[in-house]
Amino acid sequence: MNKTEFVNQLSAGLMGLSQEDIKRSVDFYTEMIDDRIEDGMPEEEAVAALGSIEEIRGKILEEIPITRIVKEKITPKRSFKAWEIILLILGSPVWLPLLLSFIVVCLVLYLCFWIIILSLYVIDLSVFVSGIAGVIGAIIQTGGVPVMTFFIGCGMALIGLGILLFFGFNQVTRGMLFLSKKMAVGIKKMFVGGKSDES
Repeated sequence: MNKTEFVNQLSAGLMGLSQEDIKRSVDFYTEMIDDRIEDGMPEEEAVAALGSIEEIRGKILEEIPITRIVKEKITPKRSFKAWEIILLILGSPVWLPLLLSFIVVCLVLYLCFWIIILSLYVIDLSVFVSGIAGVIGAIIQTGGVPVMTFFIGCGMALIGLGILLFFGFNQVTRGMLFLSKKMAVGIKKMFVGGKSDES
């Protein structure tokens, strides 16, 4: 694929974005191609080195806030006619509650996502603090050496488990954040619409 084909396909793949965002993205990748060509790389190789159009499209959508994409989609391209305004007003008892419900569901899902992550770390902190309490309990107990040994053993086991859980929960959190990023890009792609016509 040469530079012209690349620019045409990338522009087509970003059609749902604002003209400003499309121009900025296309200019950025065109400049990357030009830099590589100046360094002696053939045009086709310089284009291929950037990756597929779909991968580039995903990277661009990651960087653009969803609010900007939605605003571009819902901003009317022409002024409403009188009958369209009347229909919007008459239909508002139907579409307004549906829109508000959709927004609330999205917010609740977003909050649940962060509550799950927070809960994992609260569990980890509880296990770790319980281990420390077990060691302290061994010092202040009055049951003799066997009870003290038991408390110290349980406390150290819980401290070790807390450390292991911390690293495990870090991996789970990374996975959830990666998944949320992919979901956000998927939602943005739904708003932007269309796919690149890669050949």
